[in-house]
Amino acid sequence: MCFRGTSNNVVVVIDYQAGNITSVVRSLRALGVEGKITAGPEAVLAASRVIFPGVGAAGEAMATLRSRGLDQAMKEVWARGTPILGICLGTQIILDHSEENDTPCLGLIPGRTKALPRTPGLKIPHMGWNGVDFRGSHPVFAGLPEAAEYYFVHSFYPDPAESSMILGVTDHGISFPSAIGRRNLVATQFHPEKSGRFGLHILENFLAWDGSYAE
Repeated sequence: MCFRGTSNNVVVVIDYQAGNITSVVRSLRALGVEGKITAGPEAVLAASRVIFPGVGAAGEAMATLRSRGLDQAMKEVWARGTPILGICLGTQIILDHSEENDTPCLGLIPGRTKALPRTPGLKIPHMGWNGVDFRGSHPVFAGLPEAAEYYFVHSFYPDPAESSMILGVTDHGISFPSAIGRRNLVATQFHPEKSGRFGLHILENFLAWDGSYAE
């Protein structure tokens, strides 16, 4: 597969002890791309595109990112326009703050990560397959059928400060943002790497995306 990026064409998958790495790399390999797993900021800064996955707790994740200098590396690649894909926890901690552990986060997208409301009869965490109502025409979500479902497992969700940054919504007790984006950054609360052929389609779109998007 050929995709646009800088001359080194390296897809970096960030490892910050938040799990979910193997399935991402396996999905990239199915698309003919060998993702480079890294826990160091130097490789992130040298990447042509970055995948920022994760499961777990916001407080522990942010502490690990800061201790390794990955927080500053993420801010730098974001500022220079490198295409970035956030997944699950990697979507929640790109905002300013998370209610989980009352955690200051990366602040790449203005807003807060909030807890799904606990309603009698509603299962939390939200786990399993659910639909996404995509909004707008973002290149990473192009060509997906309306009836497609994607795999979720989470108790918190991203809530951007500006509605223009909400690229998709999902219903689980409430209607919550399940896909968000700003400029060269796009992120999903669901797991594309665990969502079958439609998830692979999203990853394939990301690999071809040049990072431009008019909000």
